[in-house]
Amino acid sequence: MSQSNNRTAVVIGAAGGIGGATAAALSRHGWAVRGLTRRPQADSAAISWTEGDAMNAADVLAAAQGVSLIVHAANPPGYRNWATLVLPMIDNSIAAARAVGARIVLPGTIYNFGADAFPVLRENSPQHPTTRKGAIRVALENRLKAAANDGVPVLIVRAGDFFGPNTTANSFFSALMVRPGAPVRRIIDPARRGCSHAWAYLPDLGETIARLMQREDALGGFEVFNFAGHQLASGEMAAAIARATGKTNLRVWPLPWFAIVALQPFVGLFREMAEMRYLWSTSISLDGSKLEAWLGTDLPRTSLDTAVRDTLAGLRCLDGFQQPRSPDGIAEYRAANEPNGSTT
Repeated sequence: MSQSNNRTAVVIGAAGGIGGATAAALSRHGWAVRGLTRRPQADSAAISWTEGDAMNAADVLAAAQGVSLIVHAANPPGYRNWATLVLPMIDNSIAAARAVGARIVLPGTIYNFGADAFPVLRENSPQHPTTRKGAIRVALENRLKAAANDGVPVLIVRAGDFFGPNTTANSFFSALMVRPGAPVRRIIDPARRGCSHAWAYLPDLGETIARLMQREDALGGFEVFNFAGHQLASGEMAAAIARATGKTNLRVWPLPWFAIVALQPFVGLFREMAEMRYLWSTSISLDGSKLEAWLGTDLPRTSLDTAVRDTLAGLRCLDGFQQPRSPDGIAEYRAANEPNGSTT
């Protein structure tokens, strides 16, 4: 069901990294955006906030009244309580989308895949997860596929590990590689030497979702795209962090996975991260050729050095430097990526 004349969206998880980046991008492209939040937030140029809980079906339905798009970007913080929260939240978004006739957009992850799908992930790669979180993500997407077969249109945009100015503790970048709120004194690299990894800069991913929604009438009922992002060899992200700080002599420590595994019974975040170790032990990339065919070769792609600098500035990790930003990052991203302030 197309609602191309209705450009109102609600973002579930708009206070988080990918939710906020997608809300800002949709706003740049002329959408009226609501954010569902459990904590009071001040309205901004990009988002008007509605108080409610993604676990409460009535709250989600109320926030979705009159919208044509529901962005489901809700993730339990610090990877906690996935088993009890992830599926009920998507069920609430599906029910609301069905009731109001909206499309659901899901920022997808690579957790769905096991070793049989590596090293290059495609939209039709087999999903045989070997972890608990991976099985939950597969179940989530299966519910979306069933909803699409029942008339609820769905768009999934899959990406690698997130980084960006508003990156949350769900990202290895902000959870382990650097310490948010403190100058960078050392860098921890989780990747095994010789293995490359896929990274997704959040403002670019949000912009990609917004551009796909500009062509919603051409989208199928269940559409999946891979966002290739930055494919980095081992050490490249650490080197970019060092360049951004201007400290070329920064020590780079390999992540002591043995300690993460040993401490997982006592530290919840370590337990959840240990489960994802396999994603850092082999080379993984996402084939973005389908997305390029749809949007052209001029895809949103902020240079690595700029993206890392802005990420560190947003995390308050740069000595004596604060990146001037609007609350939503709208003006900065537009100036850097949209000549003449174009929003189309």
